[in-house]
Amino acid sequence: MTGPGAAAAEGELTPARRAFVETWGEMGSRWGISRTMAQIHALLMTQESPLSTDEIMELLQISRGNANMNLRELVAWSLVRKVVRLGERKDFYEAEKDIWKIFCNIVRERKRREITPLLEAFKELRGKAADSAEPPAFQEQLAELERFVRQAHQAMDKLSRLDNAHFIPFLLRTLDRKED
Repeated sequence: MTGPGAAAAEGELTPARRAFVETWGEMGSRWGISRTMAQIHALLMTQESPLSTDEIMELLQISRGNANMNLRELVAWSLVRKVVRLGERKDFYEAEKDIWKIFCNIVRERKRREITPLLEAFKELRGKAADSAEPPAFQEQLAELERFVRQAHQAMDKLSRLDNAHFIPFLLRTLDRKED
């Protein structure tokens, strides 16, 4: 194989792709996900064709367990999908390459994992606060926090349903309303 994808097929990354994978991994760890999960995602995003678990392990110098665990998580986030190759028994993976879809998948997953459980916790906390006769100031603070999280939940829900062509006009209209 020759051309831009040749280095990856031969078991090494170009310096630019390696820097991208490392940068994406660093960003991912700052956003609260595993560095390796982000690196696998970056590797697959920049790959022209699907990679096997063995190829991912070799390119990133990670263990099979680490690769499998992070690939399962990426599939759960809908950022990566398994690809079947006729005549192959190995699993192959490719990343979603549409940046808007990636963004929306991440928003939906973070909402499901973080915001929804927080709303449930606030509901329980409000009940406990009311039952234990907490001071009104504390109860109001809980209610205010819950309102804020509920608004964030609704905003994330709407945002993740927009398509790319409507996002910028939506954002600009929203920002214009805030200036009035």
